[in-house]
Amino acid sequence: MRRFTRSVRGKKGEKHRDPTDPPRRRANKQRGHGTYENDRPPIIGTVGRESDQVRLRVAQHTDSKTLKKHLAQFTRPQAVVNTDEWQGYNHIERQRVTVNHGDHEWARDDDGDGRGEVHINTTEGMWTGVRNFLRPFRGVHKTYLADYVAMCEHSINLKRITPRFIAALVRCT
Repeated sequence: MRRFTRSVRGKKGEKHRDPTDPPRRRANKQRGHGTYENDRPPIIGTVGRESDQVRLRVAQHTDSKTLKKHLAQFTRPQAVVNTDEWQGYNHIERQRVTVNHGDHEWARDDDGDGRGEVHINTTEGMWTGVRNFLRPFRGVHKTYLADYVAMCEHSINLKRITPRFIAALVRCT
């Protein structure tokens, strides 16, 4: 039986031998929200509590103008927006309820019926699904990200494959 060993090139804490050739860093480790320009394109998403429909869009940035446009396009005017405390949501011109993750608040019962109806757990779960959908591709170039996100949105909204869906695919070819 042959064993493969890997030689250790340096120990933790040792300086890199050649300062002009720094070690490779994995992924883009910048903190904070990304922008299209810094190669961390944001994805804006909404989940309808009543409709269960998901809408995902790749955006250039996440300013209030972009968020307002997304909400106007994909939600009903009377819809209540559930968000966390991120300040980018402050200028949304809709009825809005928030949970404060900074105070370790994950759900809140505003009407006293014993159910925490103010939460963003549905959205957080959707983002986990989006990450899991994109993970096997091991990085997607930002040029094609919107196409992958559209496939992800469709798979979330489809829920299950029906004979009607298969017939529609066959008609498209």
